[in-house]
Amino acid sequence: MKVELNGKRFELPDGATIRDAVGAAGADADSRGVAVAVDGEVVPRSRWEQFSLAEGQALEIVVAVQGG
Repeated sequence: MKVELNGKRFELPDGATIRDAVGAAGADADSRGVAVAVDGEVVPRSRWEQFSLAEGQALEIVVAVQGG
C-alpha cells in the first residue's frame, strides 16, 4: 500500500501499523521523543501497534533532537 511519510510517497505492506511505518522511516519506535500524526491527528504511542494504516493516509513522524 502507498502512504505519505513526512511528505514523501512510501510503500508499506498491506496491514502495516504505525509502528511499522516509524521503523520504515528510520526512527526508533521504542525511543522517547517520537511522535506520530495520521491525517493531522496525533496518535498516542499506546495505539501504534493496533492502528492499521490504509492506502493514501498521510503520516508525519517527528523525532525530538537534543542539542544546543
